[in-house]
Amino acid sequence: MFTNAYAYDQFMGRWSRLLAPCLAQFAEIPNSGGKILDAGCGVGALAFAIAEFRPLCHVVGIDTSKEYVSYAESRNNYSDRVHFEIGDVQNLAFPDAAFDNSLSMLVLNFIPNAPRALSEMKRVTKPGGQVVAAVWDYGGVMEMLRVFWDAAVAVDSTASRLDERHMPLCRAGELSELCKSAALDNIHENSHWKSR
Repeated sequence: MFTNAYAYDQFMGRWSRLLAPCLAQFAEIPNSGGKILDAGCGVGALAFAIAEFRPLCHVVGIDTSKEYVSYAESRNNYSDRVHFEIGDVQNLAFPDAAFDNSLSMLVLNFIPNAPRALSEMKRVTKPGGQVVAAVWDYGGVMEMLRVFWDAAVAVDSTASRLDERHMPLCRAGELSELCKSAALDNIHENSHWKSR
């Protein structure tokens, strides 16, 4: 994982910015607004997409990285309704039912205890609210990274052990199974978004 927020944004941010509006629309956040949690906000792509897509929403983005939070704040054109703070998705510092919806984009597979993180997202979401998450399919649909890793392994077969296709939660059905284990219901999975 990148420690430099600017470097991350230059390398992967462009892909995150393409995915974020798709996830915001998939979440079916009501036009009436509400308070939304962006759990593991990184450099803010999802929070900004929600703010653009639903102008009545207030978004709180949290991330464990002080640098990423600072970077997101420095790019925040929605400061009247988007706020970023340092926080741990595994131990959310919010009361029960504090948010109308909780979303997480491209982070659950990096969290040491993803089941706990999802349970925390559920806890802070109001009854009837949505808990929505997305990760890349590193084994297939995220073509840019797939091309990179296929080339790396072709050049040096020992790179296979580092290939991101082995990451948790990154294959079809795995995120749905995690949601079921957190006792979420009405689970819908969409694995058809393409990276181009």
